[in-house]
Amino acid sequence: MATITFKGNPVHTIGTLPPAGSQLPAFTLTDTSLHEVTNQNFKGKYLVMNIFPSVDTGVCAASVRQFNQQAAALPNVAVLCISRDLPFAHKRFCGAEGIEHVVSASDFRNPQFAIDYGVLMTDGPLAGLMSRAVVVADPSGRVIYTEQVPEIAQEPDYQAAISAITSHTTQ
Repeated sequence: MATITFKGNPVHTIGTLPPAGSQLPAFTLTDTSLHEVTNQNFKGKYLVMNIFPSVDTGVCAASVRQFNQQAAALPNVAVLCISRDLPFAHKRFCGAEGIEHVVSASDFRNPQFAIDYGVLMTDGPLAGLMSRAVVVADPSGRVIYTEQVPEIAQEPDYQAAISAITSHTTQ
């Protein structure tokens, strides 16, 4: 279990993020066209998983915008933005914002994702939603970077996630 904060108050998650060096846990999510999205959709690419509580909050929306610009501009990189929002909310937001370089997905059909990735918040006012986290995997699906953002109202460290990819590609 991880302890994070929401506006300074302690909040707990059901577990911890997959550790660096491990294989990504299998997942099945639902995209904005109501199709399934799985690990297999990203095989052979670097995958940035931007996980957050809801696209309808300022910080979550900012993370989608930033990853749309930064990570998606890199070659052989896919960005997957994940929340419990319904696919319709993701589609509305991305359409209104002109977000075209990320895949938005929901775990509304498969809530096991939040458990398997250790991001389900178990208490506090946002209990039942996902914490803010970033998981980056290499083209073989091995985790190369994770960040459990310590304060839900804080943006993730975009540069650290991008650096994990760029430093890995130069090895």
